[in-house]
Amino acid sequence: MWYNEATTVAERISTLSYKFLLFDLDHTLLDFDTAEDIALTHFLEEQGVTEIQTYKDYYIPMNKGLWRELEQGKITKPELVNTRFSRLFAHFGIEKDGAELALLYQQHIAQQGQTYAGASELLDSLTAADFEIYGATNGITAIQTGRMANSDISPYFNHIFISEKMGTQKPEALFYEKIAEQIPDFDLSQTLMIGDSLTADIAGANNAGLDSVWYNPKQLENESFFQPTYTAYSYDDIIRLLVP
Repeated sequence: MWYNEATTVAERISTLSYKFLLFDLDHTLLDFDTAEDIALTHFLEEQGVTEIQTYKDYYIPMNKGLWRELEQGKITKPELVNTRFSRLFAHFGIEKDGAELALLYQQHIAQQGQTYAGASELLDSLTAADFEIYGATNGITAIQTGRMANSDISPYFNHIFISEKMGTQKPEALFYEKIAEQIPDFDLSQTLMIGDSLTADIAGANNAGLDSVWYNPKQLENESFFQPTYTAYSYDDIIRLLVP
């Protein structure tokens, strides 16, 4: 079942009253794994690294861990950005300037605008159905702006709300409060958050009192305390939910 069992048919029909769609970007529309892999390869080659896969195998889980710590408020965005690459090279016994490396990596990752198959068709269908589409992403402004500019989905968005620029992030309710201040005629009851992360997107929607769609193409079990209004296993599920 692609919508929660607690959701009745009548409640599903009421979704047609949604007007504002807040889309997470990475792992929902933007193919972050491919983007990261290509950017890391170019970046590490530039740094003279020969054992590229070995470096990736250490960096990728370490970076994910730092983003989790950021979501939990354990570290700040500057700490994450300016130390992740110095930590990477330090693991292999090399001392590097983390802030300098961050800027170099940023140049590579910002060029990567890969999207998942069907993403543009999804947004095209939703735009044709008169939804207002916004991006809601935890990320670095220069990187996310660059990646969207290099993607095929940028024209569908009214605006992209990026955590670094907002001064707050998902899952904090303040992130959504600031979004509400910037969208004309915003109505909480007409807003739907769509994303893949239970701890950022769905938790954030719960905190802000928003309905949400957990985009779950891998059909993972929800072992968290965070409850989406709907669960979608594909883009087609989202279209069936929202487009009559």
